[in-house]
Amino acid sequence: MAALLELENINTYYGHIHALKSVNLTVEQGEIVTLVGSNGAGKSTSLRTISGLRVPSKALSGWKAKTSLR
Repeated sequence: MAALLELENINTYYGHIHALKSVNLTVEQGEIVTLVGSNGAGKSTSLRTISGLRVPSKALSGWKAKTSLR
């Protein structure tokens, strides 16, 4: 199967706070993925970064879907 979403080494900051540290994620076609964690674990920041609402400092990411989510 082909990966629809690949994130490599995602780092996101809120000012001086390092909220996401070297996050890697691959979502293959047909997979259902959920983010689970305690308060402050980075779930919302991860989704905001993937959707483009937060800008990662340095990262490689890409959607490989045929349709755009924007």
